[in-house]
Amino acid sequence: MSSKNAAEEGKKAPDFTAPTDGGGKLKLSDLRGKPVVLYFYPKDDTSGCTAEACSFRDNAAAFKKLKAQVVGVSKDSVASHDKFKKKYDLNFPLVSDGDGKICEKYGTWVQKSLYGRKYMGIERATFLIDKEGVIAKAWHKVKVAGHVDDVAAALKAL
Repeated sequence: MSSKNAAEEGKKAPDFTAPTDGGGKLKLSDLRGKPVVLYFYPKDDTSGCTAEACSFRDNAAAFKKLKAQVVGVSKDSVASHDKFKKKYDLNFPLVSDGDGKICEKYGTWVQKSLYGRKYMGIERATFLIDKEGVIAKAWHKVKVAGHVDDVAAALKAL
């Protein structure tokens, strides 16, 4: 199921530069020197994505203590991210991957199925990138409940 360019554990995390909420820009390699929790989610302000984002928000102190930067990625626009971030008081950047290039690099743009209908969408996935820019751990098909605790535990073990 992994494509030739999918990011895998033990490999360098594919770099990218992309727009973020608040009119900013984020270049992944600029975060080198601290661990990064890069998580991909399907859509702003939907139930699972909101629960996941709020879980990362609520655990921000733990991630900060571990000197980690949380970054969310979806194909939503910057304007959508701005609304989502403001509505839930999110305390980490949201990257807009409008053209899907980041999702492609990380292998998170996949065929999904809903009620028998097949469509392309973002697989909920998280990549823990160490301070050297290498993927230490990758979670695919993430279930929101308990996920942030798993990420924090893996981060502590880095």
